[in-house]
Amino acid sequence: MPRPIINEDECSGCGICVDTCPDSVLELVDDKAEPVNEDDCTGCASCMEECPMGAIVEVEED
Repeated sequence: MPRPIINEDECSGCGICVDTCPDSVLELVDDKAEPVNEDDCTGCASCMEECPMGAIVEVEED
């Protein structure tokens, strides 16, 4: 299953990825995006596509 990884140094805390995720995988924690429901990630990549900072990558995990 895919899992979003947030580069905290690049994340501006804008929340666009949080609002974009259809599965509520991400939340803002201490003004940074953080995956909180990773098991619900379907790999749609909307968070990566919409992040203006390019701070999100998805990795495939078993």
